[in-house]
Amino acid sequence: MKKQRTLGQVARTIMDFYRDRRRMPTYSEMAALLDSRSKGVPQFWVKRLLAAGILEKDERGFLKPGSSAFSLPLLGTVEAGVPASAEESRRDPVSLAEYLAFRTEESFLLQVSGDSMTGAGIMAGDLVVVDKGRQATPGNIVLAEVDGNWTLKFLRRDEAGTYLEAANSFYPAIRSRGELRIGGVVTGLIRKYFP
Repeated sequence: MKKQRTLGQVARTIMDFYRDRRRMPTYSEMAALLDSRSKGVPQFWVKRLLAAGILEKDERGFLKPGSSAFSLPLLGTVEAGVPASAEESRRDPVSLAEYLAFRTEESFLLQVSGDSMTGAGIMAGDLVVVDKGRQATPGNIVLAEVDGNWTLKFLRRDEAGTYLEAANSFYPAIRSRGELRIGGVVTGLIRKYFP
């Protein structure tokens, strides 16, 4: 007798495949993942996963992870200053996609190198979420091409025009001698503390 699966178990199985292979499984691969020979089983689960927002379809009709696929439970708040009692109460899961404010079709990740943005809390090795479709305004952290070189800096404007500013006093402001082009606005940061 086959073991009954829950929606959460099926979602984890499919998202583990996605994480490991960087693509969604085909229906045949889903059937194998779910220990089924029937094509109806993957179709049944895909309908449920679409309804739950764990999967979505792109503009061509292909499956992709939905906004709720990458969510974690929010358990409460904790004081980062003077120690205080932490209240733990299960709350609605937080979608990492929504929390990091990225639009899948407009966003991408870049790994940071260097230390010019440490004052903004961006360290070497961090991943930044960049939205290439968002309109940049002064004060945003942007991915910019300056005279043929790409960098991550604050976008600033003064009487002399638009320039880029590091979040580390060891680095001077950057003013373009030719072209300054904005490639996107940083909307989120991801840092892993363990490999």
